[in-house]
Amino acid sequence: MFGLWLLLLLLLIVTALGIVEFALHRRALFKIPVRVHVNGTRGKSSVTRLIAAGLREAGIKTCAKTTGTLARMILPDGSELPIYRPAGANIIEQKRIVAAAAEFGAQALVIECMALQPELQAVCESKLIAATHAVITNARPDHLDVMGPGAREVALALAGTTPRAGKLFTAEREHLSILKMACQDRGSELIAVGADEISAVTSAELARFRYREHADNVALALSVCRALGVERSVALAGMQRAAPDPGALTVHEVSFFGRKLIFFNAFAANDPVSTEQLWQLALESAPEARARIAIVNCRADRPERSQQLGAEIARWTPPDQVVLMGTGTYLFARAASKSGYDAARLLFVEGLPVEEIFERIVSLSGRSALLFGMGNIGGQGIELARFFQNRAEPALEPAT
Repeated sequence: MFGLWLLLLLLLIVTALGIVEFALHRRALFKIPVRVHVNGTRGKSSVTRLIAAGLREAGIKTCAKTTGTLARMILPDGSELPIYRPAGANIIEQKRIVAAAAEFGAQALVIECMALQPELQAVCESKLIAATHAVITNARPDHLDVMGPGAREVALALAGTTPRAGKLFTAEREHLSILKMACQDRGSELIAVGADEISAVTSAELARFRYREHADNVALALSVCRALGVERSVALAGMQRAAPDPGALTVHEVSFFGRKLIFFNAFAANDPVSTEQLWQLALESAPEARARIAIVNCRADRPERSQQLGAEIARWTPPDQVVLMGTGTYLFARAASKSGYDAARLLFVEGLPVEEIFERIVSLSGRSALLFGMGNIGGQGIELARFFQNRAEPALEPAT
């Protein structure tokens, strides 16, 4: 009997502590008047950084947190701190970010959603962030093992971060009706960024970025900043000066013993729709390249992504060679072969160090080559991207 009472007492203590902890979190949360929760399939980290930079430029004291390639907290002065994860990624870390932002006296917090499971996405919004403004960049077929089986289900999962009585911004078009339904349910206003706003972001404005930024990301971020009272020119100036996410699309030109290598770092474009779009961009940007080589960084713990990309690559403008690195490369190879890609053009470098992978790629390149990194940025993806970056010709400063 005594043991039962002790158990009940422990349960009461744990419950009380949980209630106190939640109350303290909400107290910190509501010290921050503007809370922007950013979700979507592609572009979350970039849009988070762009919005924060636009608000900072207007003098709004802003903290931000990205979850993408390398988790970072961005402080009000634009400096960055790595996020320590003693036991791996967990959505509870959002509480630490909120508490830190409140300690800094932030007027705005721009935070990337880090949940994948649909129910956890909803919990992140309702319990941890309670956004005044939310963003769903797009809804594309990725993480289908968790959010699938298709893009429609992905859109339904992402809609879980729709705020209550707030504003939801999106550049999504195909599944816009799902986001409308979510906004009606939660009493929020839907602000859809259309083709006119995206085309209003000129090539000259994009050229001022230090990396390859997408017009739809910029248009989406500008729309959020405008809703928060920041003029377009001010917000855009801040965005153009902002540091890119480590997974942002970058291009590095390397001269290697008479060979011209043009490397596109698109490792962070995880879904097949985004990856194909960037592949086409790369082809158009380097028409002079004699060899076109796709470098696929596979991950055994992301089997569906490898299978998706393998199944799609045969219907693209085909690469001359596909170099398979990382782990679980046979999944991509099997899917690509089944879809009609010539298996003789697959080169397996799984298990090799980055330096040797580079040598193998060079041996395929001839006098000039377009090299396109895709699949996953984690693991050897970011290592290879840095390898090319460190050997690249000095980049031209953006136009001013």
